[in-house]
Amino acid sequence: MKVNSFYPVILTEQVAASSAFYIEHFGFDPVFEADWYVSLKNNQSIPPFELAVLDSTHTTIPAGFRQNTHGLILNFEVDDVDAEYERLIKKAGLPLHLDIRDEAFGQRHFITSDPNGVLIDIITVIPPSEDFSSQYIASESTPLT
Repeated sequence: MKVNSFYPVILTEQVAASSAFYIEHFGFDPVFEADWYVSLKNNQSIPPFELAVLDSTHTTIPAGFRQNTHGLILNFEVDDVDAEYERLIKKAGLPLHLDIRDEAFGQRHFITSDPNGVLIDIITVIPPSEDFSSQYIASESTPLT
């Protein structure tokens, strides 16, 4: 299957507040705005990526699935996780669910959340420990750090 685009859609009763959150804190720009749906795009990234916010009660969602998103983590890999920690946690006061730390599997990260409780994991890739480095599968398209 050839995929032309792929992006998460957060189902929420807080469409305006949620889209404003991602615009303010994560550099997204609105591409389409309605009271029930907002399509966002981050053009600061290469390649650009997208995120959408949809009213969880909208009729485009099958009736049995009209509920707010839960059990989702959005991973944002960044160049400097410490700078983002300072900006998002210390200065902006976003909730902190997992304090910044290094993981043996090759990440330095912290976890915050959006207004819906969707977890947001801010990550900088670091070299994994020797125990974990053997678990990475090398290929031309996914180089090891």
